Amino acid sequence: MNLLISDAFAFDNNIHNNSLYSLLAMLLFFALIFYFIIYRPQNNKIKEHKKLLESLVVGDEILTSSGFLGKIKKITTVGYIILELNKNVEVLIKSDYVLSILPKGTLKII
Repeated sequence: MNLLISDAFAFDNNIHNNSLYSLLAMLLFFALIFYFIIYRPQNNKIKEHKKLLESLVVGDEILTSSGFLGKIKKITTVGYIILELNKNVEVLIKSDYVLSILPKGTLKII
């Protein structure tokens, strides 16, 4: 009878080792999926946005994330932009909220 019990424990030990390896393989698989589907594209998007912010100059016409269209009047060194919406309206915005640079003359058309 003791011989059957020792065989059962040996069999149980192999199953435990196999399930540990399959768990680690599954975790590695999901980590790779997370990296290639979520982290890497987001990192590329952040790099592109930084390039956009570095290319801003006074006089550029921009679109902000709040939907404002305006011309850059002044760029401060601390990350803010004075945006001219009309001749009489100026707004101070954080430069992180710039979505895109519009083609020259877009504000005159609108």
